[in-house]
Amino acid sequence: MIPNQWYPILPAEEVRNDKPTGVRRMGQELVLWRDLDGNLVCQGARCPHKGANLADGRMKGNAVECPYHGFRYGPDGGCKAIPSLGAGARIPGSLRVPVHPVREAHGLVWLWWGEERAGLPDIQAAPEVADNPKVHSTLHWTRPVHYTRYIESLLEFYHITYVHRDHWFNYIDYLFLYGTPRKLGLDGKERYLSATKIANHHLETEGQTLRYSFDHQDEADPKNTTHYVITFTFPCQVHVRTEQFEATSWLVPVDDGHTEHILRWYEYPAFKPVLRSEKLRRILPWMSLYMEKWIQDVQDVRIMERQEPKISEGGVSKFTPVDELNAKYLAMRSRLIQEAAESKAAKETAAEPLPAAEEPGPEPAANHPAPANGRRTAKPAANGKGLSAVRASRAR
Repeated sequence: MIPNQWYPILPAEEVRNDKPTGVRRMGQELVLWRDLDGNLVCQGARCPHKGANLADGRMKGNAVECPYHGFRYGPDGGCKAIPSLGAGARIPGSLRVPVHPVREAHGLVWLWWGEERAGLPDIQAAPEVADNPKVHSTLHWTRPVHYTRYIESLLEFYHITYVHRDHWFNYIDYLFLYGTPRKLGLDGKERYLSATKIANHHLETEGQTLRYSFDHQDEADPKNTTHYVITFTFPCQVHVRTEQFEATSWLVPVDDGHTEHILRWYEYPAFKPVLRSEKLRRILPWMSLYMEKWIQDVQDVRIMERQEPKISEGGVSKFTPVDELNAKYLAMRSRLIQEAAESKAAKETAAEPLPAAEEPGPEPAANHPAPANGRRTAKPAANGKGLSAVRASRAR
């Protein structure tokens, strides 16, 4: 996981003010809710009393109530009530849950995962997502794979000829997405399976955004080509645009063995003149999402579950030239993790107290023999000031 980044953790509409919502992200159990003013609250879900999960509790006024013994925690994380001790009970200040910075943007809840800062950076979103005016629908699900492998599966599309075939749903793709009107779509399967070559590939880097364009084509018939533009923005956003469809995926770490896939599918422009109502225009994206969840994505996950090693990083794969986006992603991921580690180490070093200045010890007796009375007198300084003045001067 890359520290010091904003991660989308779930659609904002799923967090309500009448009940807490629980999720597991970044290896932690979290509880999300809205206070009486509608502000978003994200906290560690473990009740410090006996470890119950606060997401299983209730909302009580401006606090979330533990389902086990009714302890209540406010938006600042502090415990506000312990019913078993009565209304006037003295509540220890240490009885609290951690509070995590969250924001709402682009219809999602974003969690800051990293070091504490006085001012947090803006949420990163490529213009293909932030400024996209198209009607869309969003769905999410969990898969038992590491997020690096999940991201890799969307950084190239020349696997589709070999992975996404032979299911009945694939024949819908053949007919409507790859078939030609001249042959009523019946040539779709042949055109789909013959397109195996990647041509005209080009990679651009802009800050933490990588943009990769290429043609997926039939080598024997270059006119049988699908043009792709894949835009990846760290830490986990993949936007895919072709002539046939447009979609955005956020592959969010649940833990080292699971990933939450938040998928947004945009409307098909060809149907916009026919489906004037926005609600009707969301129907096809919804259908695409469910087909993706239950068919297409399942086909990808079957491959990912058996990949070795389970976590991808630089040096574990023998890339070809058309894998340049994948290689760049892994290199930048490694660099961002290293930069975060260096920043943390520098702050920890700066926070360590400086060692106390040592007082000068007595000078060797051989140079200054003791007087007859056994007492030693301080040697006057050249400027006439005594040792105490010299020490005071040194201390300054």
